[in-house]
Amino acid sequence: MSLQVPVVDRRVRDSIRDFLYVESLALDERRFRDWLTAFAEDARYEIPVRVTREKLAEWELSPTSRIFDDTKRTLEFRVERLETDFAWAEQPPSRTRHFITNILVEPTEKPDEFRVHTNCLIYRSRGDDPVPSIFSAQRKDLLRSAGESWLIVHRWAAIDQSLINAHNMSIFI
Repeated sequence: MSLQVPVVDRRVRDSIRDFLYVESLALDERRFRDWLTAFAEDARYEIPVRVTREKLAEWELSPTSRIFDDTKRTLEFRVERLETDFAWAEQPPSRTRHFITNILVEPTEKPDEFRVHTNCLIYRSRGDDPVPSIFSAQRKDLLRSAGESWLIVHRWAAIDQSLINAHNMSIFI
């Protein structure tokens, strides 16, 4: 295995990095409608279930089970629900802070699409609870150029914990 760095134009890398930061800011500010505009119409948002297995097991991320497996339309449904009084899992609303690091941009076969690998740490607090939830995840995004910005075509995120230490998973990764 080599540690070859993918060759991507610096302006493209910087633009993608800034897009990911602005996307995270929208989530942290609970601007979910703005966040939805970051997704392509054909987007998929996928978070597999992590399973603790024996040392030499073939997989530790379930090949079939998902915490979330959404399209843009089902993400819209989730956001619509958050905007109602019936989103009890978010009463009081979560306060989040997304930390996006280790951004690695790779070209694809299509000149207007790029694979982006990132690490994501999410700090979440709720109400007066003194114990926050912390989620660590590896993300793999497929981004498509959209003029001066980008669209998320596919977000795959693997949460590092196999046991989620939170009352719910009502936040976005």
